[in-house]
Amino acid sequence: MSSDLLCGTHAAPVVTQLRRHAPLVHCITNDVVQNVTANVLLALGASPAMVVDAEEAAEFAAIADALLINLGTLTRPQQQAMRAAIDSACAAGKPWTLDPVAVGALTLRTSFAHELLARKPAAIRANASEIRALAGESTGGRGVDSTESTHLAREAAITLARRSGAIVAVTGEVDFITDGERTVAVHGGTAMLTRVVGTGCALSAVVAACSALAGDRLQNVAAACWLMKRAGEAALAASHGPGSFATALLDSLHVQACGGRHETH
Repeated sequence: MSSDLLCGTHAAPVVTQLRRHAPLVHCITNDVVQNVTANVLLALGASPAMVVDAEEAAEFAAIADALLINLGTLTRPQQQAMRAAIDSACAAGKPWTLDPVAVGALTLRTSFAHELLARKPAAIRANASEIRALAGESTGGRGVDSTESTHLAREAAITLARRSGAIVAVTGEVDFITDGERTVAVHGGTAMLTRVVGTGCALSAVVAACSALAGDRLQNVAAACWLMKRAGEAALAASHGPGSFATALLDSLHVQACGGRHETH
């Protein structure tokens, strides 16, 4: 099994492709983060859409380039829309990404997440506790918060990737992205990313967007993680606390997508 460290040289072509193709990402995500998720995708040049009615979700998933399923504020009616959207996306050959928020900590979402694994996600993005719970190695963390190191979840991510066929990204102090055989590590970032609502959920949307790009999906998903870490570092240097950091993060993502240039039109 190989293990590599992703650097900007490897990520740059993926970032360029993301900007050039501007994938349309259908986000069925949690109520808390819809605005953040949409703004992050727009900052990177992608197009967000939040279509949540079950009938419309099925119709739109076939049109979009990628689908994000986020279990953050899961309800039983929302489950219907998610199932319909996933089935439609799969029938149309469109990749979908699972963000199993708080899996292991709560019964409804844990059962539902395991059901969704049978529908073959292209990618799974989660914290260490969620990945270990989804792989059956623990009962999960404290809600949306991870109580474990990503290093402890690395083997669980590999196991989950082999079982599901998905690219699995376990994110935290070090991100590990794996297809079950190859594993890429992405270092850096800042703890301030955990002090702003929605950065992990927004990263899952970026993973979904990058999963729709041509090329090696493992490298594409790793590039999404690299983007968020680099933008977080730049935002920290330009901010004075969580409020200004949130704004600076969007600016930094936009600059990253533009190849280090400020684009105003």
